[in-house]
Amino acid sequence: MRATRRREVANIMSANGTSALKLEVVTIPVADLDRAKAFYEGLGWRLDADFPLGGGRAIQFTPPGSGCSIHFSPASAANPAGSAQGLFLIVTDLDAARADLVKRGVEVSDVFHFTPDGREPGPAPERATYNSYAGFTDPDGNGWLLQEISTRLPGRIDPGTTSYASVSELAAALRRAAEAHGEHEKRHGGERDENWPDWYAEYLASEQAGTEPPE
Repeated sequence: MRATRRREVANIMSANGTSALKLEVVTIPVADLDRAKAFYEGLGWRLDADFPLGGGRAIQFTPPGSGCSIHFSPASAANPAGSAQGLFLIVTDLDAARADLVKRGVEVSDVFHFTPDGREPGPAPERATYNSYAGFTDPDGNGWLLQEISTRLPGRIDPGTTSYASVSELAAALRRAAEAHGEHEKRHGGERDENWPDWYAEYLASEQAGTEPPE
């Protein structure tokens, strides 16, 4: 087991020649810990911790599908409540994510996008990936942005890492892979591809990494 773990660590470090650095937690300042806890529970975020720590209290939440969590810190003069702004939450379907928040009683802005002349209402033209947003704040005024990313640009993720935030998202990706694989089989005489699991895996990884899919 230890040898296997050492190999895994070596593989992580060899990807780009540096140690893996995974963003784990972002701290946001709040005036009332219980009020903040109730708000984020209402969002459907997972409560990971709530226990005494060093004369204070440690509270941690994780958004659905996220590898990064949030901690609360009591507001101070140096870090006043509401001073955390521009916190991005990535979604694949902005309308669905916005509707879910509204259903939970959250005041969410209308969808908007940015142009060279500034912020404009509505989604980005042709629903361009990375360019459609909606915003909301928590009770302290900490600001969150929903950003719709339908396709990652090349080089934006580790090509060896493939993950999905939900079962429905994975199912949609598998349907796209199945359709693409059907075209692949047609190009090769219509014969059944016995190696389809490897082809699917390569397709799903390339789709997330923004690289060329298998032929």
